[in-house]
Amino acid sequence: MSTTPLEILRSGLTSMHNLLDQAVGDMTLEQLNFRPNEGGLSPFFSLWHYVRTEDNIVNFIAQAKPTVWLQGGYDQRLGLHRTSQGTGMSETDAKALLLNDLDGWREYQPRVWQATDAYLAEMSSEEFETRTVTIKPLGQMSLWQGLNGVCLSHGYRHAGEIEYVRGILGLGGLTI
Repeated sequence: MSTTPLEILRSGLTSMHNLLDQAVGDMTLEQLNFRPNEGGLSPFFSLWHYVRTEDNIVNFIAQAKPTVWLQGGYDQRLGLHRTSQGTGMSETDAKALLLNDLDGWREYQPRVWQATDAYLAEMSSEEFETRTVTIKPLGQMSLWQGLNGVCLSHGYRHAGEIEYVRGILGLGGLTI
């Protein structure tokens, strides 16, 4: 049973990562790029935005090291912006964001999950209480707020957006 904040976070992120993997695992390139007629963004935009956010927070902000995105050259491979993750992006630009290399994405996403798990496996629970980080445009917060509030909670929100589009496309819901 998870009892420390670190154990709770690791367990929660593992569950959320599995949910996102399940949400997009059977989707085609066309389905990932689909935008509902009633408005909103594609499943890929929601996924890209979340995975890039986690990559930035865990690697660049928390560890002051390059992101998996840049280390792996995924910006070039996928033909997407070098540093953008969608935050503050105009609606026009967000709607224009498309995935063109499904294999490349399916290589990137689990590498971010692995990097996150490796980081959390090495950190101490005390670090949550003593360390602050700055996440733009949200500002300064505790590391716990950054990892739990922005990564974990944010990820579940985007999994819900993807599940909604799965329903529109007739792909069925997700199981936890």
